[in-house]
Amino acid sequence: MRAIWGDHLRVTIDLPLAVDRECPVPLAVQVADQLREAMRTGRLRAGERLPSTRALAALLRVSRTVATDAYQQLYAEGWLDGRHGSGTYVADEALPYEQPTEQPTEQPTERPAEKPAEARGSARREPPPPGTVDLRAGRPWVFGYDTAAWRRAWRSAGDLALNAFPDPYGHPELRELLADHLRRARAVPVGAGNVMVTRGTGNGLDLIAATLLGPGTRAGVEEPGWRAARRIFALRGAEVVPCPVDEQGVIVDALPDDLRVLYTTPAHQFPVGGRLPIPRREKLLAWARRTGAIVVEDDYDAEFRYDVAPLPALYGLDPGRVVLLGTLSKSLGPDVGLGWLVAPAGLLDAVAERRTHLADRTSGPVQRAVATLLERGDLDRHLRRMRLEYARRREAIVEVLGPYVRGDTAGLHVMVTLPADVVPGLVRRAGERGVLLDTAEPHHIGPPRVHGLVLGYGSASRADVRRGCAVIRELIPPAEA
Repeated sequence: MRAIWGDHLRVTIDLPLAVDRECPVPLAVQVADQLREAMRTGRLRAGERLPSTRALAALLRVSRTVATDAYQQLYAEGWLDGRHGSGTYVADEALPYEQPTEQPTEQPTERPAEKPAEARGSARREPPPPGTVDLRAGRPWVFGYDTAAWRRAWRSAGDLALNAFPDPYGHPELRELLADHLRRARAVPVGAGNVMVTRGTGNGLDLIAATLLGPGTRAGVEEPGWRAARRIFALRGAEVVPCPVDEQGVIVDALPDDLRVLYTTPAHQFPVGGRLPIPRREKLLAWARRTGAIVVEDDYDAEFRYDVAPLPALYGLDPGRVVLLGTLSKSLGPDVGLGWLVAPAGLLDAVAERRTHLADRTSGPVQRAVATLLERGDLDRHLRRMRLEYARRREAIVEVLGPYVRGDTAGLHVMVTLPADVVPGLVRRAGERGVLLDTAEPHHIGPPRVHGLVLGYGSASRADVRRGCAVIRELIPPAEA
């Protein structure tokens, strides 16, 4: 198939796409498989535009539904990105990789998945140029830690003997300390026997996916939501199901009954910013009990709350149906590479067994260093300092952009709602003035439902946050002001 498409330039791309109507494989699956292979092998590269569903259907002489279904599957797997008013593109993260030559037959989910990035944004980002204001989401402030405490923690790690047989659950001492931390910080009544030490949220989610999912299973991800979650589930063979959210969080009444796993961010929905209220939490857990689904609760930035009382974690409301994921990437920094997975004992044992088969482990010295930070109270002191610092940055955003801000009661980002036609030009002009921004559009599986800026205030100083917000305010058209 020789296709011609493009934005302003007409680009010709040769792809050997064809459909076999005698084949028992559905036509949409055939198309999706061929496009996926083209992206894997580099014949379609990151950022290249694909034809519209109408054009693709005409080229292949199939119905538009076939083309739409193929694209939707590739959206769900993270291969494609939709840009409002512009078209469908190969996702920036869709880097070519080689498929393993030997496919497991009895346990197809045994193959290790691509290691997901911790950051909720681009899977790989270069440091911003000097002098720019980085207001992209997913980055914490990594300069506010106590250097003396940090050195002390690593000296203690140096005293740790190397272990030839790492415990898949993690060091017992750290598990006890993490359980105590969760009881104090999140009011989660949990014992060390329910805690596994992971390398972060992405690692924990992948271990759950490797244990519970595979071909023929369905996994729900919030829409819009964290892109890495849908990639992880798809790489483990599951069908990814978008689950719509509103300003409060996931809409329980819209959840299908055949999900094996539902991934959700109830403390601070990413990216919209809602906090799932108690009645809806109870309704969600009733749905999970009725359907047998496991709810995966990502507690990624729940330590940071402003002007509101904490809501109980889902895990504390029903430990039998919820897996709780947490990380130090937002409180200390992604480079620490440590998080936790809290689950019912039976499920935790199954995860530990699968983890052993995958040869996955968390660094022993890192565990020892974090245990020292917890043991001495250094992590608690750091969290108190950062809550105050982040609260001041959040206040600066609300002061400048107040009418447009949503989801500012917790976390390290807010949603700045704007009309869809305003966003691309504003982002471009802000970039020309040295302000880097994220938008809500890439966090959707299908056509965007939510429009605006996902404004992160973790990695910029207070002065830069205020300066960047002032630029945004100037660029909002008068009709929207």
